[in-house]
Amino acid sequence: MTIRSDQTLEPVRFAYWVPNVSGGLVVSRIPQRTSWDAGYNRKLAQIAEEAGFDYALTQIRFTAGYGAEYQHESVAFSQDLLAHTNKLKVIAAILPGPWNPTLAAKQIATISQLSEGRIAVNIVSGWFAGEFRAIGEPWLDHDERYRRSEEFIRALRGIWTQDNFTFRGDFYRYTNYTLKPKPADPQPEIFQGGSSRAARDMAARVSDWYFTNGATPVELRKQVDDIRAKSVEFGNRPKIGVNAFVIARDTEEEARAVLDDIIAQADPEAVKAFGHEAKNAGKASPEGEGNWAKSTFEDLVQYNDGFRTNLIGTPDQIAERIVALKDAGADLILLAFLHFQEEVAYFGREILPRVRALEAAREAAPAAAAA
Repeated sequence: MTIRSDQTLEPVRFAYWVPNVSGGLVVSRIPQRTSWDAGYNRKLAQIAEEAGFDYALTQIRFTAGYGAEYQHESVAFSQDLLAHTNKLKVIAAILPGPWNPTLAAKQIATISQLSEGRIAVNIVSGWFAGEFRAIGEPWLDHDERYRRSEEFIRALRGIWTQDNFTFRGDFYRYTNYTLKPKPADPQPEIFQGGSSRAARDMAARVSDWYFTNGATPVELRKQVDDIRAKSVEFGNRPKIGVNAFVIARDTEEEARAVLDDIIAQADPEAVKAFGHEAKNAGKASPEGEGNWAKSTFEDLVQYNDGFRTNLIGTPDQIAERIVALKDAGADLILLAFLHFQEEVAYFGREILPRVRALEAAREAAPAAAAA
């Protein structure tokens, strides 16, 4: 596989899913030493910062389901994590519909000022129709949800960077609107997720970052090449993040046994219910290629197909697979764990240094060859 020259100079970055929603990050009855409460998450953020993580991503849920009986709101929770850390950036998930750009822009601008620029946003276009119906929000068709999200992002950027901002969209409209104070420098980064044609096209036009569900290097490379080619005409260059679930043990056999145990103890009804909603959302894209459209039962035990990325094995194996993802175009790996605090610490101690050593060896090789 060809290594992209523009990525060899930049170290791959790491983010973790914030468990601000109960039930952990697998739909399984297996014991998880992970908690959704504030104290646990404050300590986790400090561990992640010390371990070398760059970002934390809070989740947004408005209704219970699939083991997630309790949910802390993402923006407020993000601010709390920022107040208990010094370097970590926190990405707050925001869902157009319940939020409008005016509220989101003002919230994030204030948090940016308070945190000296450590807040970012993840614009979630929505996949759970039942959630929208439960809170009385219209459920738009698949591509319409992404059109709304794109307008949301354009509105955020305009409010954050312009005075007397005027915008005429189908979903949002502004006339000579000025927000002060604006966010601190640097401007909040804008993330988005998806795998569909509409998601990739939106990323190419307006987003700073594109998150995709778990994928092999070959699958990831296809998406990266597609987005890169599309983004050229818009003068944009979104960075790419891929989801992964990490199971690191002394041997690959031990790690695989943990995976087998997670799947064996999966809650079939919850997984099938989640799969029904998620697959419907993915297949609703005109090309039928959205997130989860082809996920198996085993894939769906981890919310975002994290097992498919295959960061399961020894620290050496996982580090090598991370570098392979980087070679395929990943700028960031978004990680989940079974037991967050201890496994995030272990990742920082045992895996991240191996990744950096592999990156350094790659950097040194051309110089050595030239000498």
